[in-house]
Amino acid sequence: MMRRRSFLSGVTAAALLRPRNASAQPLHGLLDKARHLAGRPYSQPSRPLPAPFSGLTYDAYRGIRPIPGRAAMLPHGPGFAVDLLPPGLFFPDPVRVDIDRGDGPEEIAFAPGLFDFDPRYFDTVPDTAPGAGFSGLRLRHPLNAPGLMDEVLVLQGASYFRALGQAMVYGLSARAVALGTGGPAPEEFPRFTHLRLHRPDGAEVRIEAVIDSPSLAGHLDMTLRPGRTTICELAVTLLPRREIADIGVAPLTSMFLKGPLRASVSDDFRPRVHDSDLLLIENGAGEHLWRPLSNPARLETSAFLDDGPVSFGLFQTRRAFADFEDTEARYHDRPSAIVRPGGDWGRGAVMLVEIPTDDEFMDNVVAFWRPEAPLASGGEYRFAYSVSWTREDAAPDAGRAVIQSRSGREHARPGTRRYVIDLTGSPEGLDPEITGPDSVEIDGVSAFALPGGGTRLTFLVRPRDVETADIRVVLHDSAGAPSAPVWLHRWTRARDGGV
Repeated sequence: MMRRRSFLSGVTAAALLRPRNASAQPLHGLLDKARHLAGRPYSQPSRPLPAPFSGLTYDAYRGIRPIPGRAAMLPHGPGFAVDLLPPGLFFPDPVRVDIDRGDGPEEIAFAPGLFDFDPRYFDTVPDTAPGAGFSGLRLRHPLNAPGLMDEVLVLQGASYFRALGQAMVYGLSARAVALGTGGPAPEEFPRFTHLRLHRPDGAEVRIEAVIDSPSLAGHLDMTLRPGRTTICELAVTLLPRREIADIGVAPLTSMFLKGPLRASVSDDFRPRVHDSDLLLIENGAGEHLWRPLSNPARLETSAFLDDGPVSFGLFQTRRAFADFEDTEARYHDRPSAIVRPGGDWGRGAVMLVEIPTDDEFMDNVVAFWRPEAPLASGGEYRFAYSVSWTREDAAPDAGRAVIQSRSGREHARPGTRRYVIDLTGSPEGLDPEITGPDSVEIDGVSAFALPGGGTRLTFLVRPRDVETADIRVVLHDSAGAPSAPVWLHRWTRARDGGV
């Protein structure tokens, strides 16, 4: 993990996953450049960063600021402005940046003179920095008030990008592609090598990128539409140099340190510390799968098999300051992100990787799609989808809503853990079906009304001689139909100590 801080709807599965025939493909700008890269051995950037961008501390890197009119607040059409970002610290590799202002794309030449350097960290700044280049770009747009150019999108670091809608602060990120996430081999981070910013079309703007890594080359084509919910519509073309079984399509990366389902992970005055607390999947069978996130004691990988996923996303479900009590981080204002495939992605699985962490400065949660079949060496694979950056409620049309999930030791019964799920609606007619493996005893199931409205479902889990157990709760109404999302949880002995 890295440290912190409609569109093509007619595309079929066959079109998404067809191996390429190079002679049949049209040549088209940066996509053609990516195809050319894929046909050649990978070339690793080898030149170390020159002064003044080498050997920087976190504070020193923050002391390099794009100068307005040179590398910051560059007007781009009537509704956007661009900031060009410096190299250094976590971002050593140069990224070529082209901007099209109406007469075709032009490369922006990199120079130290585009930036202001804080004299506390820099004595002298040379006029040139051979081998250095921009590390990415930031887009601005009057998102929250007319005339105020707020940040709306950043592309920087590997193939990461993150966006904001109205009344949000940065939280989780997306990537163009993930490779080897969750192991056992070391994770590989394909990186943007070339960014092209096209002339805006009204309130939307198109961005292209070339992607490169030892295992693949690729192309990203994004259209950004800022708003109350900001939407990125994407087509990502992957061109493997080798067979790839451990691919991650449309990956979302977030942080979860603690919450009420397992609050003892961190001794902290805040009741919750997370950018996201829920993986929500709408699968091809029409189910809404509600999987609260966790901070495990060891790496945990979960696979949710599917055929034609409708959507998956990482949600921030709590929206009140009192839920977090953090005046600086503003976790209650961090966005959720929802991936919606364009066309049929076929068979595969939504993967969830949860990595243990003892602080809030490491992204330790990743969710992505993994096709059932590996990507073949020499193939061309195109995935169209959108990512919505939103504050909307999770599963608003799924009947009953899950308000919160909690757990704790059942002190009167050693070796047993109590789970509590609070829901909207009355307990009348509620028929819970709670299942787990044969190695787990589930009893004490009870549903009752809460003061002020709503329902509390509670049950006990007593594991026997197992290390992990997946618990599934399906809530039926009196007619036997599902009345709420399917609630899922993974108990682990390493984290929960058998209780």
